[in-house]
Amino acid sequence: MSELPQTSPSLRDQHVPQDQVPNNNNQQLQIPQNVNVQNQDSLNTSQISSTTTSSTITPNTNHNEDVSRIIEWVNQIKDEKTRENALGELSRKRESFNDLALYIWYSTGTVSTLLQEIIYTYQLLAPPKLNILTSNRACNVLALFQCVAAHQETRPAFLAAQIPIFLYPFLNTVNKTRPFEYLRLTALGVIGALVKVDNPDVIAFLLSTEIIPLCLRIMERGSELSRTVATFIVQRILLDENGLKYICGTAERFYAISSVLANMMNSNPSQRLIRHIIRAYARLADNQLVRSILKENIPPIMKDETFINNLDDSSKKWMINLNKSLTEKSPISPQIITNNNINVNPGNNLNMNMNMNMMMNPMNIQSQQGFMMQQPGNDFPYGMYNDSYMNKNIYMGNQQGNKNYGNMNPFYNNYKN
Repeated sequence: MSELPQTSPSLRDQHVPQDQVPNNNNQQLQIPQNVNVQNQDSLNTSQISSTTTSSTITPNTNHNEDVSRIIEWVNQIKDEKTRENALGELSRKRESFNDLALYIWYSTGTVSTLLQEIIYTYQLLAPPKLNILTSNRACNVLALFQCVAAHQETRPAFLAAQIPIFLYPFLNTVNKTRPFEYLRLTALGVIGALVKVDNPDVIAFLLSTEIIPLCLRIMERGSELSRTVATFIVQRILLDENGLKYICGTAERFYAISSVLANMMNSNPSQRLIRHIIRAYARLADNQLVRSILKENIPPIMKDETFINNLDDSSKKWMINLNKSLTEKSPISPQIITNNNINVNPGNNLNMNMNMNMMMNPMNIQSQQGFMMQQPGNDFPYGMYNDSYMNKNIYMGNQQGNKNYGNMNPFYNNYKN
């Protein structure tokens, strides 16, 4: 990886609200509670012993040496002079050191320093000043956040701190140059790590924020890799029962999703992307309220026998399930959907485009159009996402009120199956 520039001195002056980062008062690295240390001051790795908890570090030949290096690099993150190298080394260790997330999350000042790196990158988004070096540095930070998001012990705290919201400005960028594409793809990797495990709290958190319209935008305009990961995220949300009810709850949301899926199917997608698209369609067909409408609007190519015969075994299985669901009788007529006194004709492309625009620009949506906008008053740095969203926590289409939830390509490999 190319050497990255030193962080601007102004970075250390950046401020992260204390209620959004772990609260630690000590200045030395704190070893996770499930790791026993006889003398914590010296941090002698030979004194670290594994315990019987589910997140213990599995001993191996180089275990003590690895732990010593991890502790050293985590402490170096807090020093601006050594931060860049430490970020790169820890990013490369995230696959081989299973409990890296514990050392990152429970060490003093580490998460707040990582957030400062994220916030510093906002100023490079618009006007676009991001280059490959600064992008790689931010991606190393996101790689560590992905590690925290994927770990079963740190995931709940990661959500409670609402750290995924800090990544949304990266998802909202539309610049197609390589630095921006890398940044989007890595940020998607963090969200993908959250949804990869079936967890209703994760889905509830994502539904209460702007992740769906952000994913839809990437599915329409992003690169093949970004579109695949974004589609994977939407598919995982659909697999959750509450996620399916949410998306099929109004005509606007359903047509926004179905139209984007149809556009992707007509754009000669890769086999991996086709696999996720078919799974998303199959899950939508499980909802009886939209099944008959979906049958009328499914892309013609998905009914072509040649297309079906060229699918891999996994995709063929999902296509069989999809066709089976579409042949079942639905209690709703495909001619019209009524939602909050709105009549939407599925054959009217103008209405579908209008609904897509409403999803992409939720501030234009009025409550009488089928969505409820809520502003609970919590201040979160949405960054460059939208001027209207700056420092506002917007709950789109969610009438449950405020809920208090106490290097690039490697990320794509997690979603190719």
